[in-house]
Amino acid sequence: MIPANLQIDACWDAIRIARDIVKKKNGKNAPSPSVMIAWAVVRAMEKHAPFRRLILEDDRIIENDDFDLGIAVALEDDRLATAVIVDANKKNWPEFIAIYNVTVDATRGGRVDAMNAPVVITSLGAFGVRAGAPIVVPPSVGTLFIGSAHREMITNGKKENEIAEVITLSLTFDHRVVNGAGAANFVHGIKELIEHFKMPAATAKPSAKL
Repeated sequence: MIPANLQIDACWDAIRIARDIVKKKNGKNAPSPSVMIAWAVVRAMEKHAPFRRLILEDDRIIENDDFDLGIAVALEDDRLATAVIVDANKKNWPEFIAIYNVTVDATRGGRVDAMNAPVVITSLGAFGVRAGAPIVVPPSVGTLFIGSAHREMITNGKKENEIAEVITLSLTFDHRVVNGAGAANFVHGIKELIEHFKMPAATAKPSAKL
């Protein structure tokens, strides 16, 4: 394992607005921001092949078209487990929401899944942590830390900068599998999907352009 880390901020407005619109319609049934981010990560993984790879016990590296997604789940006594969304790229939007919630709840209840997720998402947003440098545990090739939403001064391409609500995306990746430029492109892809997020249609398929 040769770890490397990079960080980039993503504006939060599109996620917040999309969720507020759905909450007005569906109330408590609105999907969480965590689900929306996970969906964006899966879409980015589809476009960036290095983040569909797994590192086997004998250090062989394999790449799959269909892939799982890992979600780090905090348990009692400072324990940590990984909820695994199997074949995450094959789920449409309603399926993805359902399997995300069921899988995370089952993991909190003690279920242990086989871990074959190329990327694991983790967050300490509930504790107000803005950024972190997570570790990567094989067979995964990357761990993405999602920081808590906060306000920062950002450039807007104009003469004056502006204050915006952002989250920090912090990716730790295995340098044996992917180089810095590839990792930066991957995180930038996630940033773009978050900043332009629109709630997928109920019948949206994973291959749909979102």
